[in-house]
Amino acid sequence: MNEYDEICVECFLRNQSQLLDERVASNMEEAEAFLEDCMAVVCKNLKEVRAYFEEEGADIAQMSDDDLEDASEVFALPDGRYLVVEA
Repeated sequence: MNEYDEICVECFLRNQSQLLDERVASNMEEAEAFLEDCMAVVCKNLKEVRAYFEEEGADIAQMSDDDLEDASEVFALPDGRYLVVEA
């Protein structure tokens, strides 16, 4: 099981509307539980994000790094890492 640090949880809680039409979490505990339930992945850079999507079988070959970073499932964390949430 992934352990999500405070940066990951806060970022998802604050920006969950980029992925979801309705709020699924109203506090840190709910946000962390949601991330655990959907097995969100923390990547250290866009190269890891790309590798994750390729492993999952996503057709991202034509996507630039900017496109990948703008994907609704990809949350840029303030420390330079990325949180990938597939809900």
